[in-house]
Amino acid sequence: MIARMATNPLPQFPPGFLWGVSTSAHQIEGAADERDPSVWDAFTAEPGRIKDGSTAEVACDHYHRYPEDVALLAGLGVDAYRFSVSWPRVNSPGGLDFYDRLVDELCAADVRPVPTLFHWDLPLELDWMSRDTAARFADHAAVVAERLGDRVKKWITLNEPAEHTLLGHALGAHAPGRRLLFDALPVAHHQLLAHGLAVRALRAAGADDIGIANSHGPTWAASRRTEDVEAADFYDVLLNRLFADPLLLGRYPEGIGELLPGDVESDLKVIAEPLDWYGVNYYQPTKVGAPEGAEIEFSGLTLPADLPFSVRELEGYPVTDFGWPVVPEALTELLVGLRERYGDRLPPVVITENGCSYEGIDDQERIAFLDGHLRALHRALEQGVDVRGYFVWSLMDNFEWAEGYARRFGLVHVDYDTLERTPKASYAWLRDALRTQARR
Repeated sequence: MIARMATNPLPQFPPGFLWGVSTSAHQIEGAADERDPSVWDAFTAEPGRIKDGSTAEVACDHYHRYPEDVALLAGLGVDAYRFSVSWPRVNSPGGLDFYDRLVDELCAADVRPVPTLFHWDLPLELDWMSRDTAARFADHAAVVAERLGDRVKKWITLNEPAEHTLLGHALGAHAPGRRLLFDALPVAHHQLLAHGLAVRALRAAGADDIGIANSHGPTWAASRRTEDVEAADFYDVLLNRLFADPLLLGRYPEGIGELLPGDVESDLKVIAEPLDWYGVNYYQPTKVGAPEGAEIEFSGLTLPADLPFSVRELEGYPVTDFGWPVVPEALTELLVGLRERYGDRLPPVVITENGCSYEGIDDQERIAFLDGHLRALHRALEQGVDVRGYFVWSLMDNFEWAEGYARRFGLVHVDYDTLERTPKASYAWLRDALRTQARR
């Protein structure tokens, strides 16, 4: 395995900085016949929903091969592994036994387990349009914490409620496949309420290191024209502030609260339960302008013509195999901007996802991507942002939702015919880079 290290070594991150990699249950576990069904199982079964016609019934077969995957984590030399706990699996007989075994294996390898309690695979019988789902999620959190809390110390409630709302309920590109547009706002509110209730359930179980994984990226106006600036501001509210303001400020952006169901003011007291840290998933900035009156193709999505904004192509940057622009400096901008917007209300930050899709095992493009983003992250530290950790997406290639197996985000290559794992050049690069860092 050849890893061509960047000419200059990475700058030193603070001692105690948490280094990790991330995955999610539905994308890697497989063993679908050994758990209850999720909304993603139903969505995948509908013809045309998944671009390559594949399913996650086997995926990477992590459910049966987790010792091999934990050995890869240990060989990589990371401090922590962020995985998700499948709610449908927990609901099935013996489902928590798998996570018991996984957590034990991680602890034996001296890799800290960092579970996410919800990463989009909602049990089929539940619906985020229903307020009751928030209470059911708190029960789920309590059950998992009771079983794993003696070994798990760091917890994540939700992964990317913005994308689950937008892609799954507003645009219909992800499960459960609804196209409700702005009528999907209750889904956002109920997920945030579920987060707050889960924080309370975890605290009651003795947890004291709790965060959330919210997706964020800078929104850049297409021009200085008033109509472009206003459209970009609106987009920024929908994708960034709608999910950060309630958590960190205890209020929704202006004009949003009156569109939501229930006693919003009372719910906000729950949503704004104090966090120990704030997780940020970063992939790219977005260029936004005034509506152009036509459908827009963006990141594999078809955006309807009647939205009050249009997403534009961000020119002048290299792109990943997914077509996403590679803009490391936007990560610095994002983190500094979060600190400026939220001030003392912003807890310490952990980058809970950052990664890219490229083909090939000698993946020099991924090495350049990681090198650039880690340097950008260090510049945010130098500018006073309190960043405590960084997780790469992802440990291994996996089922990339509606894209099926066409996109490869892993540090480890997976042959989907044989399920053989092969560490890529980026795996060796990150392993070597971590050896140069001041650690615990």
